[in-house]
Amino acid sequence: MSALKWLERHFEEVICCSALVVISVCVFAQVVARYMFQTALHWSEEIASISMVWAVYMGAALCVRERFHIRILVGIKALPERAGRIVIFGADLIWALFSIFMIKVSWDYLAVLWKFTSRSPSLGIDQFYPQSILVIGYALMLVRLIQTYIAWYRDGGEGIPGMLHEEWDETVKDQEHQL
Repeated sequence: MSALKWLERHFEEVICCSALVVISVCVFAQVVARYMFQTALHWSEEIASISMVWAVYMGAALCVRERFHIRILVGIKALPERAGRIVIFGADLIWALFSIFMIKVSWDYLAVLWKFTSRSPSLGIDQFYPQSILVIGYALMLVRLIQTYIAWYRDGGEGIPGMLHEEWDETVKDQEHQL
């Protein structure tokens, strides 16, 4: 059970780090091939591009889990706590609806790729597989957003979902210090 818990906690990190390693190796191999052997590796650009897209979507899901996405907390803090909470709930609801919309659109796109196969130029792989990150990424963002609210509710529903109480208190003290 602990292996599953570890995987649930570090899933995005493992994929992001792996994708960044693949990008680095591909770009380095391309530079070495071009400048030392005067030849081009046609496959390296394609693998680096696919890895970049996977890293971006997994990074976005990681940011949802850790609540690292940009939120204007100063504006939220200027509001009464209840109004700030409503603004955060509204923004997260819009985000969840957008994720659901993108899952649907991405699913339809993958259905077209499944029906009319397209092969990548250098590697010759079916584009369905690398493009599946669209559904995976938005679904994972939605799941992580829901997990944030479940954890917030289990912890008593105080403050803003995903924000630790000490973070809230610390930013209030910083605001008071600046005044």
